Amino acid sequence: MELIIRTALELGFQYALVAMALFLSFRVLDIADLTTDGCFVLGAAVSVTVTAAGHPFLAIPAAMAAGACAGFVTAFLQTRLGVPSILAGIVTNTGLYTVNLMVMGWRSNASLLGTDTIFIKFSALGVFGEWSNVILSAAVTILAGTLLFWFLGTRLGLSIRATGDNRDMVRASSVNPTFTVTVGLCVANALTGLSGGVVGQAQRSADINSGTGIVVIGLACLIIGETVLGRRSILKGIIAVMVGSIAYRFIYAIALYTRVVPVEGLKLLTAAIVGLSIAAPTIKSWTAFQLRRAGRGRNLPAGKEGR
Repeated sequence: MELIIRTALELGFQYALVAMALFLSFRVLDIADLTTDGCFVLGAAVSVTVTAAGHPFLAIPAAMAAGACAGFVTAFLQTRLGVPSILAGIVTNTGLYTVNLMVMGWRSNASLLGTDTIFIKFSALGVFGEWSNVILSAAVTILAGTLLFWFLGTRLGLSIRATGDNRDMVRASSVNPTFTVTVGLCVANALTGLSGGVVGQAQRSADINSGTGIVVIGLACLIIGETVLGRRSILKGIIAVMVGSIAYRFIYAIALYTRVVPVEGLKLLTAAIVGLSIAAPTIKSWTAFQLRRAGRGRNLPAGKEGR
């Protein structure tokens, strides 16, 4: 059972970075960025390739830089060439498939077997024992969340938040929304690249198909967290994505442990979890309405229930 808890926490913190990126693009900027799937693989591919060359620590900022470049391409297509945001993400995501193959030496996967990673080096310190991977993953995610919170409180960060609320108002305030959208998407995809880079080193491999469905899972984690903690502030939103990601991984781990669903049905389970997570706010509102309606019906005088 301890192994399940450790695994759920480790993956929860690692993939929370994707949910954090979607929080920035989807909630703050109000842009449906579909670059996430390909950008995640790009981060993993760059991280594994640079680590294999003997630079595991350099691999992390390299993965973030690669993700930021992918975000810049999406922003350029959207802001300069007039491509709708959803299509811009799809175009970039499609092109990243070839780029990812190129980064991995025109192979569909890359391995780090026999190569030291940041997790191996951290574990070698012998301080946290079997929990070293969880501690390092949590430290990276919490640091990224702290920096994101600080950034969104700066003048540029406030401009990015205002752009998501009302672009016309931002433009009237002599702030270029093209610049703020570009910076926002670059930061969001840098977080996605960071997630891919950390996961790639943790799993010691990168696969061309490892990013399939990541954007849907990230949105599910975001909505689970918001359902639990709400959407009242930036800080609460950042904490919510971590809580949602960990909760999602625990649900997934419990389903595997109890064998309620066979291994062949895990994709169906994932679809069910994601669908229920996205529909949770609507279900919650409908349930609250029905309870209020039933309460009013009980409080009416006899004979007036149908009026």
